[in-house]
Amino acid sequence: MPDKSKVDQLSKLRSEFEEELHRSLLFWIRRMQDPVNNGFYGRIDGCNKLHPQADKAVILNTRILWTFSHIANFYPDHGYQEMAERAYSYLLQHFDDVDNGGVFWMVDQKGKPVNKRKQIYAQTFAIYAFSEYYALTRDEESLKKAIDIFQLIEKHSFDQDQNGYLEAFTESWEEIDDLRLSEKDANEKKTMNTHLHVLEAYTNLYRVWPNEILKKQLNNLTELFLAQFVQDNAHFGLFFNENWQLKSSEISYGHDIEGSWLLCEAAEVLDYNNLIEKCRANALSMVEAVLVKGVDHDGAILNEADEHGITDSDKHWWPQAEALVGFMNAFQINREQKYINALVANWTFIKKHLLDYENGEWHWKVDKSGKIQLDEDKAGPWKCPYHNSRAMMELIRRIDTLIEC
Repeated sequence: MPDKSKVDQLSKLRSEFEEELHRSLLFWIRRMQDPVNNGFYGRIDGCNKLHPQADKAVILNTRILWTFSHIANFYPDHGYQEMAERAYSYLLQHFDDVDNGGVFWMVDQKGKPVNKRKQIYAQTFAIYAFSEYYALTRDEESLKKAIDIFQLIEKHSFDQDQNGYLEAFTESWEEIDDLRLSEKDANEKKTMNTHLHVLEAYTNLYRVWPNEILKKQLNNLTELFLAQFVQDNAHFGLFFNENWQLKSSEISYGHDIEGSWLLCEAAEVLDYNNLIEKCRANALSMVEAVLVKGVDHDGAILNEADEHGITDSDKHWWPQAEALVGFMNAFQINREQKYINALVANWTFIKKHLLDYENGEWHWKVDKSGKIQLDEDKAGPWKCPYHNSRAMMELIRRIDTLIEC
């Protein structure tokens, strides 16, 4: 058991995380429900202006479903299940491709598909969300949707010859020239980001559907991360061609620290002792690498770098959220106080600079000096109740485990 001072410190942090969890979710309940076209609005900009005509992205909607399904399991009396049910119904009605399988990328404000491409990244979030909704409700249709998409990914995206998962396909699962997830990404066939979320989705699905083929593929993917994506410098390589030639030099500190704990989670769900040991050792190496060059003097995670140094010194909301979990995970592995110190410094930065106490939720980013940047959304295709809400829940759960030990 931790000593009394450490228990008191962790208990105080737990109270703050729980308070922030409920505070930030109120934004989505009060501001984002679309009473005219059902589901949720597609966008609120950085100045907190609603854009009711905005298209609705599958990433936003699946992340809403995962978040409220996950939270409702722990807080059944807060109205969170109703939000999950709303998201589930909307996904089935408007994003489900009944002809080809999988989910569409984007629908318009009224729910009509406007981009039907099959981005594997999006398919993984559908698995993540549907499996979590099943964990909440035991709705067999939701589990079936998750399993069907898993099988589609394995049929069309898994590279039987070279291993790994190909990035994107047309509506009918044919090859496509432009594979990019966003305009800033390289047009390569295999990306760390998509593989990370395949890992995350398969881990969650395995919890509720312990299928042997799924287990084999999750184990394969976890080992693949350690063999291919983690580079000698303890950072992830981001973009590869189909033959696993690295095609980028960028370092994403947020992905590094997020992946450090997600790999541990996958290994623990698989319950393979040797893999758990490897992933925990890898997690410590990756967290150390982030601490050395990716953490600013104020405790915040810097965004990106390359072999020459920092290339983007802005401080985005999601790397900060993932860092909280990554530092806590590292502390759970070896109990070194420096990881709690890093967590506290990061959380102090978040409270001072990123939490929007007046309008709700978290700001997208601040610059290196801490000035809020309002050119990015408060809610939208990429700004969802996922990273920060998940971080709060992970921290609450992990602190409870530490205190009970």
